[in-house]
Amino acid sequence: MLRSRIIPCLLMQDSGLVKTRQFKEPKYVGDPLNAVKIFNEKEVDELMFIDIDATAQGRGPNLKLLKSLAVESRMPLCYGGGVASAALAAEIIALGFEKVSISAAALARPELIQEIAQAVGSQSVVVTLDVRKNKFLGGYTVYTHNGREKSRVNLIEFCRQAEALGAGEIVINMIDRDGEMSGYDLDLAKSVRAAVTIPLTILGGAGNSDHMQQLIDTIGLAGAAAGSMFVFKGPYRAVLINYARPSRLR
Repeated sequence: MLRSRIIPCLLMQDSGLVKTRQFKEPKYVGDPLNAVKIFNEKEVDELMFIDIDATAQGRGPNLKLLKSLAVESRMPLCYGGGVASAALAAEIIALGFEKVSISAAALARPELIQEIAQAVGSQSVVVTLDVRKNKFLGGYTVYTHNGREKSRVNLIEFCRQAEALGAGEIVINMIDRDGEMSGYDLDLAKSVRAAVTIPLTILGGAGNSDHMQQLIDTIGLAGAAAGSMFVFKGPYRAVLINYARPSRLR
């Protein structure tokens, strides 16, 4: 039976793990392989790795590092960053990752979604969209390249297009709430949930398990993803990898 998933999202930079606030000021928080070992013991639902510099630097992923993570992991893995072809997506899946996330490449050439779905199956295709709230005009704007480049696509229309082209999951990452730990943008989550029928994961803003429970109570079956919540402890944001599920989802 399908159930909601609690997903740590870990950001990679120069083969290490970092955490940002509103996509700025990356802080080193540890080694990705060590994080996999810790999350193995905590029986995590799923683990997502994003190389935050791959697309901005015009390069592909570190396949050697990804292979070491897949060999060590006992949980489903998703990778995103620098994936711009179906052949590369298939190579990552062959290493042992269950899912591949695409973002800027899908926005630039939506047919890539269909090509990857045909190569590895829709269940392995994740389309991740980084968004900011438009304070003056309303609605949300989609960004790429670590939040530096504005896209002209309509968020809701593109989510529908991604589903039609064969995406198996949509991830919405709220830039304004990244690292703030003040709760998800539930209005954003509701609007996307109403637009698509495929699995939906929301990222950006979770600071505790109550925030995750609120998301699931609001939109139903969902992926509740977070970064800071799983790597920081206490008001001074001491680095401590941890994992907890909302009590009603145990």
